[in-house]
Amino acid sequence: MTADPRQHSPAAQRNRAPILEQLQRVLPAKGNALEIASGTGQHAAHFAAGLPGWRWQPTDAEPLMLASINGWCDGLGNVLPARHLDVNAAPSAGGHAPVDAVFCANLLHISPWNTCSALMQLAAGCLSPGGRLVLYGPYLEDEVATSPGNLAFDADLRARNPAWGLRRREDVLAQAHAVGLRLRERVAMPANNLLLVLEHAAQQLTA
Repeated sequence: MTADPRQHSPAAQRNRAPILEQLQRVLPAKGNALEIASGTGQHAAHFAAGLPGWRWQPTDAEPLMLASINGWCDGLGNVLPARHLDVNAAPSAGGHAPVDAVFCANLLHISPWNTCSALMQLAAGCLSPGGRLVLYGPYLEDEVATSPGNLAFDADLRARNPAWGLRRREDVLAQAHAVGLRLRERVAMPANNLLLVLEHAAQQLTA
């Protein structure tokens, strides 16, 4: 009997429904999506099932996660086989065909800061005009008091790796603006997370 390749993330299990609800609201009815840092694949499977008009391309920098992603997405006709992708090794379109959306959850705070600019360059390089970059995770905000939980999480991350830590939303948006991406919407999410919806400034899509 073949072992089940699927790995499980309790956090992904908890947040997948609230994220999908927002994706259904902010994205058009159909398109092509590139997911960066798909992790276990729970997000990809849930989002693709809830967005049947979208073709989903999951990716991850860790080759060992690809089997888990494919396991979760098995049977979903609108999900392509998972691909290896490290944004720091591919700071441009990276061979991807143009896509209508790029989704990335919980990557920037567990990566060196240069990952942010690489992600923005990749998104700008492969998004169609008016395409959207959707980021999910915890952020520090100048005008919003940081929750005790996020302060503790930030301290724990920095203790584990000095290059990690929660990022200032304003710093992230500055990197986005440098490559022509503009903030369309900031959505407060459960557990003190944010959903940031950015798009190419060239034109707007109608959700």
